[in-house]
Amino acid sequence: MKRNQSGFTLIEIAIVLVIIGLLLGGVMKGQELINSAKVKNLAGDFKNTSLYIYSYQDKYRALPGDDALASTHVTLATKASDSTPPGDLGNGVVNGKWDSSTATDESFLFWEHVRLSGITTGVTDKTDTSGYPQRNTLGGLIGITNASATANPITGLKGSYLICSGNIQGKFAKQLDVMLDDGKTDTGSMRTQSNNAGSAWPAGTIGKAATATPEDTELFTVCMGV
Repeated sequence: MKRNQSGFTLIEIAIVLVIIGLLLGGVMKGQELINSAKVKNLAGDFKNTSLYIYSYQDKYRALPGDDALASTHVTLATKASDSTPPGDLGNGVVNGKWDSSTATDESFLFWEHVRLSGITTGVTDKTDTSGYPQRNTLGGLIGITNASATANPITGLKGSYLICSGNIQGKFAKQLDVMLDDGKTDTGSMRTQSNNAGSAWPAGTIGKAATATPEDTELFTVCMGV
């Protein structure tokens, strides 16, 4: 007896391939939208931090973190130390590394001042090491400093204030530069520097050269002068 053998026809196989193609296309498009949203969030961090500075200045005629009358202007706010360097407090410069964890540094107190003043929201307990540090959508630190030789994270970057954001993949760093600057990660007002082969940015690092061609999957710190 002959047995009838059944199988997929060419039409059926073609339909399955089309469906698989549509599913893959939808997944890729969805991932593209997610990545685009991440870049927009990262860009928003830079823009919003600038707004925090100017909003506080407009309100109190002082710079958050550097405000010598912080405890008078804002209830429960802490005044930064005026000992290193002497006379620095209230001089219109945010002292301290952008990623400082020293409670008396102006760059560390910046976030307390803008949060307690109601300009933005967030944890104000400086001892909360997980909640107090400002972070981006990728979990990296966000911070602010100045362009002096003792604080500038990236060689040659200029600005009254430097805003930095860490733990950013190279593909996002390049998109950020296109969105906010000149499209080149080693020139202009926004620059990118390696986190040393994917590790966290070494705390307090200063004066590193900018990276011209960031690898898409490696991690970087991006800083912008404003």
